[in-house]
Amino acid sequence: MTGLRTLVVDDEQPVLDELVWLLGRDDRIASVATAHSGTEALRRLERGDIDLVFLDIAMPGLTGIEIARLLGRFRQPPQIIFVTAHDAHAVEAFELDAVDYLLKPIREERLRESIRRAAQEPESSPDDTIAVELAGVTRFVSRSHVTHAEAQGDYVRLHLLDGSSHLIRAALSTLADEWRAAGFHRIHRSILVNRAHLVEARSHDGRTTVVVPRGDGTAALPVSRRHQRDLRELIGEYTP
Repeated sequence: MTGLRTLVVDDEQPVLDELVWLLGRDDRIASVATAHSGTEALRRLERGDIDLVFLDIAMPGLTGIEIARLLGRFRQPPQIIFVTAHDAHAVEAFELDAVDYLLKPIREERLRESIRRAAQEPESSPDDTIAVELAGVTRFVSRSHVTHAEAQGDYVRLHLLDGSSHLIRAALSTLADEWRAAGFHRIHRSILVNRAHLVEARSHDGRTTVVVPRGDGTAALPVSRRHQRDLRELIGEYTP
């Protein structure tokens, strides 16, 4: 794969420096240019040699959203990843076909996932099978069929697309670490959800829930306040 030629646009020098440093640690990045304003960014982008733009939203003069609209008129526009301290513009950002939406402060692991999407690399984790016991019979289920996992004492209950569920002896914290690369994310101290099966997310009266398939219907899962930021960071696919 040819490395991505990137442009980082942010009016705050410390944020700019940190993102440039993090990008320099990723071998999928071929080069990193910088701009401190929307006007400077557009002048640089007119050369047509940038593949990916990390774009701050709240900047003096042209905002990141305005720049993205202008880029949409380019014959071959670069991909866009928005970088912001707020999630207020998330819906508007993804209507502009952004690759991702990163919240500050940026975590390196989350940044690497954004680069993976921009590079259009497949998920790195294989579709593992899991052995479950049922009435003395061992069955093997595909992890990709698990919609969510729920802690129950010393066990974890795996909920599958067909509406069935199975108990396995494991710690949810262990699964959270081992399954993160496969798209499982913690939304509650007792719940992991499979990003691939999120149907929608809802916010009402300060409470957030996500919806996943369950048999012929759906199930709503609570998102704790502690993990709402983690959910917002998945805004590339889902908007709470």
